[in-house]
Amino acid sequence: MKKIFSLCIAALLFGACSNNDKLDRETALKLIKDSKSYPKVLSYNIFISDPSFAKRVLDAGLEESGLVVVQRTRKLGEVGKPIISFTPKAEPYLLPQSDLDKSEGLQRVKLADEVIQQVTGIQLINDGEKAVVETETTFKNETPFSTLSKVDYSQRRVQKLKFVLYDDGWRIDERGDL
Repeated sequence: MKKIFSLCIAALLFGACSNNDKLDRETALKLIKDSKSYPKVLSYNIFISDPSFAKRVLDAGLEESGLVVVQRTRKLGEVGKPIISFTPKAEPYLLPQSDLDKSEGLQRVKLADEVIQQVTGIQLINDGEKAVVETETTFKNETPFSTLSKVDYSQRRVQKLKFVLYDDGWRIDERGDL
């Protein structure tokens, strides 16, 4: 009786230990979500003193939408000063600026959130010590500024992430080399 009990305990321990070695879709999805790499905020850089960006903003209809105001004429002393300003209606889409961004006349705006939908495949390499995990993502919370980008937000996107097996289980490889 003790031998059977000991064998059951050993089998459970062995199964628990080897469970870390198995990378399945559910485990990969949980690791990706736990890593806080998703949802990703897609952003766009607007150089507020650059006339070519002012033209893009106008062509995208953002001034007509009431999100920005573009200064159309400038005096000689205003060269290098902002020609694009954002209205209060645009504030929910403006991303924080660093001091460097401010000094360079850069304002980042949110375009959409990229959300992971599912793991579509796992390829084990290096005798199962590394893996390439293919995921499918979609876009949510598209903003009016998304017209500045050529991304088709209705399409699903396929991404590949690299995983490495450590002694305590699988981790996403931030370096991405295999």
